[in-house]
Amino acid sequence: MASKDHLILATDLDGTFLGGSEGQRREFYQYIQTHRDRLQLVFVTGRTLAAVEPLFEEPDFPRPDYIIADVGTTVFDGTLTPVIEIQEWIAAKWGNAGAQVRELLAGEPGLEPQEIDPQYRVSYYYRPDELRSATLEKIDRAGFEIIRSADRFLDVVPRGIAKGPTLMKLLSMYRRAEDRAIAAGDTLNDWSLFETGLKSIAVGNSEPKLVEKIQTMKNVYHSPHPGAAGIWDGLKHYGAVF
Repeated sequence: MASKDHLILATDLDGTFLGGSEGQRREFYQYIQTHRDRLQLVFVTGRTLAAVEPLFEEPDFPRPDYIIADVGTTVFDGTLTPVIEIQEWIAAKWGNAGAQVRELLAGEPGLEPQEIDPQYRVSYYYRPDELRSATLEKIDRAGFEIIRSADRFLDVVPRGIAKGPTLMKLLSMYRRAEDRAIAAGDTLNDWSLFETGLKSIAVGNSEPKLVEKIQTMKNVYHSPHPGAAGIWDGLKHYGAVF
């Protein structure tokens, strides 16, 4: 994946790598492309792979070395080939639980199924004022993890799986990579990235609930700048610029 001298940037997409003004994104992307011989790029996103691929149609958009998609439940290399070792680890935790989860949550107030059918998660839109604590407790008792973000998205995933654990699983496949990894995000589904203890960046447009949770975290730098500009500012904060 990376030599001991490579920087590994593991970044969320929406609101983070894709956030900020067009000019800020263009400048940061050019910087990344200029230093690809020294920088490994990992997208860590709630999007499905199919929703990531259209980004590559833009000629100046950096192509990642790895994609952790589906809030940590699928992993692909730069050729969009599944990383089998990690996929098997996730699959073993999930089994064939999709139908079980959908049946478990059928008719629960405050939940609306998303129009996607990912392999190792079940995804909903949720309404915070209607979602019951009893519903969340039911999911937990059934042995699943709950990931919420932006007061809109709720994912039911295998226990112990999220963006952070999957990123650490990927990094563990490569010697000493954790020493050179920096994570970046903007919503609660990025919280698990920060929980890893890696140097991390919360960009300036971060969800208020995420900002509240990072107040005592010494490994997280909260940039005043939004999106891509916030990532770049965070890299400078950590002395990780070339």
